[in-house]
Amino acid sequence: MRNLIWVFDLLFISSMFMGEAIALETSSSRPVFCPESDRAALLGFKSKILTDTTGILSSWVGTDCCGGDWEGVQCNPRTGRVIGLALQGPQDRDDSLYMKGTLSPSLSALQFLEVLVISGMKHIAGPIPETFTNLTNLNQLVLEGNALQGPIPPALAHLPLLNILSLNGNRFKGQIPTTLGSLHSLSQMNLGNNFLTGQVPSTFKNFRCLQNFDLSNNLLSGPLPDFLGSYQNLTFLDLSNNQFSGQVPNSICSLPNLLDLSLSNNKLTGRIPDEIGGLKALSTLSLSGNNLTGQMPVSISRLQKLWYLNLSRNGLTDPIPGTLASGLPSLLSVDFSYNNFHLGAVPNWICKTRLTDVGLAGCRLKGALPSFLKPDALTSIDLSDNEFTGAPDGVTSMDLHSNQFFGSLSGLLKNGSNSYLEALDISNNQITGEVPQLSEGTRLKTLILASNKITGQIPNSISNLAGLEKLDISRNLIKGAIPESIGQLQRLQWLDVSINGLTGKIPDTLLGIQDIKHVNFRANRLCGEIPQGRPYNIFPTAAYAHNLCLCGKPLLPCK
Repeated sequence: MRNLIWVFDLLFISSMFMGEAIALETSSSRPVFCPESDRAALLGFKSKILTDTTGILSSWVGTDCCGGDWEGVQCNPRTGRVIGLALQGPQDRDDSLYMKGTLSPSLSALQFLEVLVISGMKHIAGPIPETFTNLTNLNQLVLEGNALQGPIPPALAHLPLLNILSLNGNRFKGQIPTTLGSLHSLSQMNLGNNFLTGQVPSTFKNFRCLQNFDLSNNLLSGPLPDFLGSYQNLTFLDLSNNQFSGQVPNSICSLPNLLDLSLSNNKLTGRIPDEIGGLKALSTLSLSGNNLTGQMPVSISRLQKLWYLNLSRNGLTDPIPGTLASGLPSLLSVDFSYNNFHLGAVPNWICKTRLTDVGLAGCRLKGALPSFLKPDALTSIDLSDNEFTGAPDGVTSMDLHSNQFFGSLSGLLKNGSNSYLEALDISNNQITGEVPQLSEGTRLKTLILASNKITGQIPNSISNLAGLEKLDISRNLIKGAIPESIGQLQRLQWLDVSINGLTGKIPDTLLGIQDIKHVNFRANRLCGEIPQGRPYNIFPTAAYAHNLCLCGKPLLPCK
């Protein structure tokens, strides 16, 4: 959801630059060159970037920074002054593309700059230069996804036109400056994913235009301030993954435009306010990972636009309101896991609703697994830590670990009967029998069968699971050799066959798997030379310990 918000920002930036570009074309009859002072300011920034694998700065050559060749630079077509600098790293988390260096104070000489975006560059470090406060025309400052550090400069409050401030995903420490409360024009503030401490400044009560407010993934503490309820234009509020305490303030429940609310993974106590039903526009609600108690308020069933509801990992008690069935027509994803519910059976309304994700782990459910009226809609179901027997069908992700399942594994895997299944975790049950022959065409990416009583051998047909990324069959009774065909699992990243009775050699065919990141062959009866190639010869020795006679790096040389 956060990504959607910042995509809006970038579209706003792009549209502004596009408008400038159109204006530039219409004024082509009288070309305007950027002044030397602006060019020098940009080159000063370039000089502080020691490494640029993105290739962006390689385009910064020549005397005219406004000619359209300097990537990321936008100029006013009438004056030739630089008004925008937008350097954005790849959105696909490609670690090979980055800039390494620091932010140069020279950028503060761009006195007409309106938009400054340097995001996703990963290794731009150091502080925000204090001289950035000279950029008095700035209305967007986006420095997210870098390695900036130190405190957030209080002097940023001297940017009176600032509309968007995002410092998300850096290494800032210390308290949030109280001076930022004077930025009355802010519509978006994102300080998430840093190491900020202290409380939300009381000066933030002055925000009247705020639409998006994100302080998630910090170390902030204290109570949630009542003045949050005065942000009448707010559509997005994320304060998750901090150390906030106290109760959820009733004032939050009076925000008429709020679409997304996440207060998960804090230390909040007390009850969920009955007034929460007043958030008529709400589409996502996450209060998971707190210490909330009492019953779920019936008023939640008035949130007719709600499609995501996560109240897991609290201390909520029975009953779950039956009115949720009719009151939440938009609901797609629900998670009530690990509360103090004693449901006995999956609520009938959950079985009959067209849901995509269901989480009821640790809800003291018993008996046979339920039949869902529309199983084709389900993509993920977590019923772990209950007392079920049986197996559902038609889902793509199934987590049933730590139940009381028994019987043969073939019912779940044989002949590709669950052709939709991409992830299966049935670890820590009482599953017996052998791993059946596996057919082609299955979609399995994750297969976790650990801590059962599975016997027999790993079948050669394991290679038919061509998309498998994680395989964990540890802590079973499997014997025989590891098949050579396992080396055909080209997408495998995680392999754990520890604590079984496997014999023979670790096959060299594993060297053909390029992306393997974790292996564990511990506590078997394996013998012979470990495959002598990376990463197998540099994995920790513990991955090969307690076998019969394994040798070669990282263990002792073979005799």
